[in-house]
Amino acid sequence: MHGTSGELMTKPRVLIADDHLLLLDAFERLLEGAYEIVGKVADGRELVRAALELKPDAVVADISMPELNGLEAARQILARIPGTRIVLLTVHEDGVLAADALQAGVSGFVLKRSAAGELQQALREALAGAKYLTPLIAGGDARSLAEQPGNGSPIGRLTSREREVLQLLAEGRTMKEIGVRLCITARTVAFHKYQLAEKLGLRSTADLVRYALEHHIA
Repeated sequence: MHGTSGELMTKPRVLIADDHLLLLDAFERLLEGAYEIVGKVADGRELVRAALELKPDAVVADISMPELNGLEAARQILARIPGTRIVLLTVHEDGVLAADALQAGVSGFVLKRSAAGELQQALREALAGAKYLTPLIAGGDARSLAEQPGNGSPIGRLTSREREVLQLLAEGRTMKEIGVRLCITARTVAFHKYQLAEKLGLRSTADLVRYALEHHIA
């Protein structure tokens, strides 16, 4: 990020994702002085595609996005580009959700209501290789939340494809529609749905949808 002698310092390159366009613009205005905004996207699948194409230094993403939530998008990006720093934003003051994010390798977790005062700091710390957790959750102790077993939810033990199927089920998609979106057969979707019910100890589609909504997957 630093140029050679006599060159201007290069701004860190940041990709932003939120399905609310007004918030996308607001986050851009908040960050554009210190960062180069290389892209803005409105759903998790587009976020993964854009991150793989643009290879930003950092990603700022809302957790609650259609098609693929921000946390699952973060998991997929980190699996492909491990050095990417990701700061997630959410309206949910939820320590379990924060633990899931930090245990997945996310660098920062910020509540939307405090983003104006915290997002810049979260990005600075993330780009420096540190972890940032809003002080409004667990006193901001990111290490404790990320490292203590039992802080997260069973969601982290699901496969990436199972989490994708769970979100799409919660969004009301049929198994055929899910298959088309994920380029798999409806039979394979049904298998993943069965595996989800087994792993989570649930019985019906309604149970799965309720679980997904309670854990902010959709």
